[in-house]
Amino acid sequence: MEHTLTTQSTGSDGMRSAKLFLYAAVILLIAEFIGSFSFKVGPGKVVLLPMIWALLLGAALGLASDRWKSAARLDVRTQFLAAAILQPALLLFISKLGLLVGSALPKLAAAGWALAFQELGHFVGTILLGLPLALLLGIKREAIGATFSVGREPSLAIIGEKYGMDSAEGRGVLAEYLTGTVFGAVFIAIFAGFVASLNIFHPLALAMGSGVGSGSMMAAASGAIAAQQTPEMAKSVLTFAAASNLITTTIGTYFTLFISLPMAVWGYRLLEPLIGRTTKASSASDVINDARPKLGDVQTEAPELGYRGKMLAWGVTAVMALVCDWITHGTTPLEGLPGMLLMVLAVIVGDAVFKVSGRKIPAVCWVSLVAMFMTSPWCPWGAQIAAFSSKNDFLGVTTPMLTFAGLSIAKDIPAFRRLGWRIVLVSFVANAGTFLGAALVAQFFDV
Repeated sequence: MEHTLTTQSTGSDGMRSAKLFLYAAVILLIAEFIGSFSFKVGPGKVVLLPMIWALLLGAALGLASDRWKSAARLDVRTQFLAAAILQPALLLFISKLGLLVGSALPKLAAAGWALAFQELGHFVGTILLGLPLALLLGIKREAIGATFSVGREPSLAIIGEKYGMDSAEGRGVLAEYLTGTVFGAVFIAIFAGFVASLNIFHPLALAMGSGVGSGSMMAAASGAIAAQQTPEMAKSVLTFAAASNLITTTIGTYFTLFISLPMAVWGYRLLEPLIGRTTKASSASDVINDARPKLGDVQTEAPELGYRGKMLAWGVTAVMALVCDWITHGTTPLEGLPGMLLMVLAVIVGDAVFKVSGRKIPAVCWVSLVAMFMTSPWCPWGAQIAAFSSKNDFLGVTTPMLTFAGLSIAKDIPAFRRLGWRIVLVSFVANAGTFLGAALVAQFFDV
């Protein structure tokens, strides 16, 4: 049975959509007014941004709703609706990423071969170490989402489009995202500092390994490495780490889509029959299926959004992003509106090309390419579009996206409990793998 979200939904669906958007708006405002919070843990620092508060508040609301009896509760159907809206919201994030990359293409082209090829190390390293461990711990298809990358925002978009966030792979990448966000900077600072003290790698090779695609993790790792170098070398470490992180955040999207994700799927099919074990974590998906309510003979699942549903999702997400910019940076919605409209335009065009081309290449790729062209040197209006886009903060788009992720997560809590400490350990090993993999490749190029 196909469900379609439109502005002319039936009464119950319309009420459910209105309730979801109301909760999302309230959670977004609370998260933004809480703001950023940071604290030190050993040599590293944990930074909790509004997007993390939004995700946690959404999850808390879903868990609390289990005890409610009123119509205001965030029921499972509404959580599935949040998961469905998360998909187009992720495309809006990819559009913003593409607009950032377009103007930086000349800089990326001048980065050199070592910085280019170290991307292969970043995304292969996670699989070589993380995937076998996950299988030995009894983790099943969640292992694909947890080990094909370090699980940053572009990875959420890729898995969300290919498998849906309401899938074992989706739960895996979300668990990796949460672990990396809360503990990643602390872990990578300790690990990078230890590896640097062994004097096995050139400091600049380690610097390239630090650019894992997360600003906080890059800063933590490069800081731990730079602290052990001469003042002159320390500056070079920080410079190379920043360049590596820029490439990972941009070109890395294509590596994860066309190289590391297919490798993770292939590796899972090859290794699972050989080394896969059965543990408590293995039944994570079964627990989810048994716990979900059924309507007649059809099990509850995320609804399929029609075109109007997608437009509504893009519009609501765009408005929420404008509010984030207003609260955080003082950018009024009127100032941010031109850039946001261009962002939505890139999504609409990319999604249309995706459909016209027979859906053979993922929409994530098309949206990214359209957005990159819009701010590239080859676009006649690239400079003006980049100027408009600069009014919209990168994190402003991320927070609404994770708000819907949080509102959808409660239905998957039983699976996360089954995965438990195992998925956290796999996340740490995947982070170590991406650091070592890129450092090895960079060392091979004699940096």
